Amino acid sequence: MDALLIVDFQNDFCPGGALPVAEGDRIAEPINELLDVFDLVVATRDWHPADHGSFVGVQVDPVKWQGVDPPAIWPVHCVQGTPGAELHPRLEREKVDYVLDKGMDRWSQGYSGFHDSGLAELLREKDVDRVFIAGLTTDYCVKNTVLDARKLGLDVVVVEDAIRGVDVEPGDSERALGEMEAAGARLATSDQVIADRA
Repeated sequence: MDALLIVDFQNDFCPGGALPVAEGDRIAEPINELLDVFDLVVATRDWHPADHGSFVGVQVDPVKWQGVDPPAIWPVHCVQGTPGAELHPRLEREKVDYVLDKGMDRWSQGYSGFHDSGLAELLREKDVDRVFIAGLTTDYCVKNTVLDARKLGLDVVVVEDAIRGVDVEPGDSERALGEMEAAGARLATSDQVIADRA
């Protein structure tokens, strides 16, 4: 069984949001085109408490912090229940089978879609052995989701025209793609994926 996994395609990560990714909204079209060729579609959301440890200015106990990056480095974003945390309105939400939230523990960075979200359990329950991953952002949540999927033994295809990166440092997204490929993920365009599944 294959699944399409849409990582954090949320308002705050798109132009006009609290932590905008250049052209983050441009992934809507390729994602929507993919929705009809998958029987299982799962979307993840950052769903942070207002005092989440990743936010600038929040005091964090370093002993409690669970994350690959230091705490308190990002602007306040994707706070639970706010418009910025909602899935982007151009995503055809009615075609998404499950929405799973992550980053709800204030001490957990929650980059990966698998981190305390129930995603691994859901994919096992549905006998999924291959995931096609799209969403935001290439160099953080997409990358960490892909790496965790590979650690779980899943085949992974990254839909390269349906992702965008933050690029805090120039080249971060390209390096992230290299890391994902080195871990065994394959890159494909949405057109290639659709053609292969026709």
